[in-house]
Amino acid sequence: MEPTQSPLLVRLARANPTGVFLAALVVVLAGLFAPGIIGGALLLALAVGLGALLVTTWPVQTPITRAVRLVLLGLLVAVALIKIL
Repeated sequence: MEPTQSPLLVRLARANPTGVFLAALVVVLAGLFAPGIIGGALLLALAVGLGALLVTTWPVQTPITRAVRLVLLGLLVAVALIKIL
């Protein structure tokens, strides 16, 4: 482990991609099917986590990857807000 890497980033790098995808899928589906504010809160919680991950990985991403991730994060927040309202 390099001195600049945090233990959290090392742990995230070792996470099983399939398991992470399935967990995120479950949260998205639960957020979409849960009623009103509960579903919106789940989606916003997922957006906060993805936003933190985006900020953390920003320096190593290509500009097109950054743009795609920002658009998807914006769509997730928009859906969450629509669900809440």
